[in-house]
Amino acid sequence: MEHQPTFSIVTVAWNAARVIGPTLESVQQQSCRDFEYLVVDGASTDATLQLVTDAGIAGTRIVSEPDHGIYDAMNKAIGLARGRYLIWLNAGDALATPRSLERMAALAATGPDVIYGQTQIVDASRRVVGMRHLTAPDRLGWRDFARGMLVCHQAFVARREIVPRYDLRYRYSADYDWCIKVLKRSQRNAYLGPEPVVSFLEEGTTTAHHKASLKERYHIMCHYYGTVPTIVRHLSFLPRYLKQKLLHHS
Repeated sequence: MEHQPTFSIVTVAWNAARVIGPTLESVQQQSCRDFEYLVVDGASTDATLQLVTDAGIAGTRIVSEPDHGIYDAMNKAIGLARGRYLIWLNAGDALATPRSLERMAALAATGPDVIYGQTQIVDASRRVVGMRHLTAPDRLGWRDFARGMLVCHQAFVARREIVPRYDLRYRYSADYDWCIKVLKRSQRNAYLGPEPVVSFLEEGTTTAHHKASLKERYHIMCHYYGTVPTIVRHLSFLPRYLKQKLLHHS
């Protein structure tokens, strides 16, 4: 019987040669080797696939073909993955330290449905610019996401048996909808602690389409948490939004 790895680390990529190097390096450096590495590529025409091959990461599988965007590629990965848990590590993002997977494995051994942790933000030169503005709580349930996406998608590790497909009606925030669905199915969620587990590159698709993403998230919030509570909650978000805008322009 074929060994089932604890983790399927999935990198969705398309013409990502400029940013994928640190992602590959972080996977290669992990002290825990109980994983498969699945690269789902949207038929790149640059050096992306060559860089993945040259990285020589044991347990790598590459699928390269046209797709209908990042969430379509992620749905493809769900069908291909063999690991007990899914880790989404997009091109440009990275596991924060060589022990990140080891920390996850220690919790995975206790059998939770979701393992989650904190995220640090890095810029294009890989300089840490700070922690993510939303902090993952030490206790997590699906209703907590009414306050927004408290856990970064890349730091949200779910047991493969309970994950749904991504809803392709959402172009930029299907990950938010997906996390809520996973949390509604989860019986137990395990927190990794305050040390960041993932480095998130601050120039992803959602960042580039911030306004459209926020609009989608609003509709998702209304669906799960009700329209009136969502409107009231957004009024409370206003000071946080204005603060971020001031910091961005300073």
